[in-house]
Amino acid sequence: MVELKVASTLVNNNMFLKDFYSIQDGSVSIASEQASMFAKEVAHDFNPLHDVDAKRFCVPGDLLFSLALEKYGLSQNMHFIFSGMVGHDVFLNFPDTDAEQIDVNDNQGKTYLQVARLGDISRDSTLIESFIRDYVAFSGQNFPYVLVPLLAQENVMFNINRPLVIYESMTLSFHHLDFRHAFVEMLEPKIEVNGKRATAFLHFQIKSGEDIVGTGFKKLAISVPSAYEALPMQAFVDEYLARKNDYLSNLMVSG
Repeated sequence: MVELKVASTLVNNNMFLKDFYSIQDGSVSIASEQASMFAKEVAHDFNPLHDVDAKRFCVPGDLLFSLALEKYGLSQNMHFIFSGMVGHDVFLNFPDTDAEQIDVNDNQGKTYLQVARLGDISRDSTLIESFIRDYVAFSGQNFPYVLVPLLAQENVMFNINRPLVIYESMTLSFHHLDFRHAFVEMLEPKIEVNGKRATAFLHFQIKSGEDIVGTGFKKLAISVPSAYEALPMQAFVDEYLARKNDYLSNLMVSG
């Protein structure tokens, strides 16, 4: 169980995120089942680290990002740094503040999420839900459709038995916030390789209708200890997509 300290008066229970946490004694708690459901059913992210029974289970960074938007609103300029993996039994504090710099810490003072924000702020729940849904769906598709071609291009590969891909940060910049719905459109991704480490920059633009209203990028740190091997990587991707398709097919049947 992961608990995040958030003042209940600032949580908008009309938002769809209510399905992925519960309020207990003024705190917000995230069960591993809720975190896993968010990853699979909202982000379509089937990283095994988000499985309920994973030995190294962690809450998806995109769920922490979404909760931060729910609490603090959507600012014209935002930068998120994911500085720690939130596992089981971690208690986090989302402070009540209007500050431009926000640290989300556990009870021992360890920082897991840093938020920097500037400019106008929208608390429009329709806009925030629209952007969260489309951003996390974009984010969840990064593997395999974006990352695998980037790795092949640079002839590097993660360890398929223990892949290490870390969601390091994300940056948003809006021209204005005078719109109600937003969707994310991929721009050309980039990758930089330095020895056995790689950094991927997944650029996107944000549109409302046909208008470009903002831009952003997601930054990933990747351990790449070996040269690219097409057959093992394809087998890894096939297994990943099979898990995804089986889950979503069963979800449709049960629904």
